[in-house]
Amino acid sequence: MAAQCVTKVELTISCSNLLDKDIGSKSDPLCVLLQYTSGQQWYEVDRTERIKNCLNPKFSKRFQIDYYFELVQKLKFGIFDIDNKTVELSDDDFLGEFECTLGQIVSSKTLTRPLVLKNGRPAGKGIITITAEEIKDNRVVIFEVEARKLDNKDFFGKSDPYLEFHKQTSEGNWVMVHRTEVIKNNLNPVWKPFKISLNSLCYGDMDKTIKVECYDYDSDGSHDLIGIFQTTMSKLKEASRHSPVEYECINEKKKQKKKSYKNSGIVSIKHCEIIMECTFLDYIMGGCQLNFTVGIDFTGSNGDPHSPHSLHYISPNGVNEYLTAIWSVGMVIQDYDADKLFPAFGFGAQIPPSWQVSHEFPLNFNPSNPFCNGIQGVVDAYRVCLPQVKLYGPTYFSPIINHVAKFAAAATQQRTASQYFVLLIITDGVITDMDETRSAIVNAAKLPMSIIIVGVGGADFSAMEFLDSDSGALKSRSGEAAIRDIVQFVPFRQFQHAPKEALAQSVLAEVPQQVVNYFSTFKLQPPNRPTTKQAES
Repeated sequence: MAAQCVTKVELTISCSNLLDKDIGSKSDPLCVLLQYTSGQQWYEVDRTERIKNCLNPKFSKRFQIDYYFELVQKLKFGIFDIDNKTVELSDDDFLGEFECTLGQIVSSKTLTRPLVLKNGRPAGKGIITITAEEIKDNRVVIFEVEARKLDNKDFFGKSDPYLEFHKQTSEGNWVMVHRTEVIKNNLNPVWKPFKISLNSLCYGDMDKTIKVECYDYDSDGSHDLIGIFQTTMSKLKEASRHSPVEYECINEKKKQKKKSYKNSGIVSIKHCEIIMECTFLDYIMGGCQLNFTVGIDFTGSNGDPHSPHSLHYISPNGVNEYLTAIWSVGMVIQDYDADKLFPAFGFGAQIPPSWQVSHEFPLNFNPSNPFCNGIQGVVDAYRVCLPQVKLYGPTYFSPIINHVAKFAAAATQQRTASQYFVLLIITDGVITDMDETRSAIVNAAKLPMSIIIVGVGGADFSAMEFLDSDSGALKSRSGEAAIRDIVQFVPFRQFQHAPKEALAQSVLAEVPQQVVNYFSTFKLQPPNRPTTKQAES
């Protein structure tokens, strides 16, 4: 019998006294969460933001994980000093790790332990603290916040303000639950709208005290406090665009020194709304279908398929990296698609009978019906197609992205969360139409669509990592930013000796959140669920 998820758990991570690996500054730590699979492999579940110049980080990003009472869920928390923009951690300094089970964390609520090195020896420095909370409440609070006349803390230029929201535990300790982005050189900042779960913000208690701190960001990590105010959700939710709720930012040290002190600026809550946020399962169980499309790279850089050195070479046991990626991802995603008919395309090959290069040809050579019956049908179409085409080039991604985007755009006419599109591109990593691809992704981000890129072979995948844009919004050549991150890139070489489910878990890790993010952004409800009223009670 399949294990039943007992509850969802949210893990908050902080560290103290980390190793300092940087010369002339402090380490820039990030925490990676790994989970142990049934196939005896560790795979990455998620990672926090990177905090610059900080040996005592409190990470704003939380890990959400399903808790299965009857399973031993082994977790590993790795701390890395990030000094470059690549996704892979092998070229970053390792600061230590901690391994435990989810059950240990849940039973103790807060776990504090020293970090160890890969061989189990003490790291010498570094303590990790993990706090677990059950997520029982799917209400979220949407905020629009700005400030005016903040104190200037910089000699050259103006303050670079950001806000931190804190809640108070039953023991009286303050825990940070959200950090806004930094607004550079501005004493009258307007922050981007953001959301915080009601449970994270105040345990769902409308009258519990919330503390908000305003800081001036400094690149060396010595952020200056501008001021503080306290409030409750009951007061915050009175805010509206016609009637904002405003607070004086008070700096106690400054107040004690200056008799004429009034405040260090005003923080204005322009909008505060509590909504019920549907989960991924709410959408799936409410009738949303995931439409899965496969795009396969048939460019010449893959090598001659007849040669054992080619990425398209089918080995005597009938597999190659392309087939493994199709099977791994497809076997999971096909469960969410009722008709199990998957369009499959190739790009970058000369195709019969005219031998012109095509960048979106159906693997079954039937443009009016490019659908394959199940994942086995995709695999069969690939095997039949491979000997009939000539690998060529160049490598264009934008035609196949735009092809799927057309169908995703048509689905938006229904005004419900009935369809979502997932495009799997399997490629050897060389890309020719980067500008057009960036524009295609920025456009697709406005649609119910996610793009998974699996890189096969040993190529330089820096272009793919750039498209994944975990460090900031991807922008088109004209400067338009993607409204959400929809690309997940994974290099296959990390999973060559791992069980099939490890690759699937890694490449599909972000899809549920991307589905929820899209439908909640556009306030679309599952088709078979009554419209949710605002949930302030």
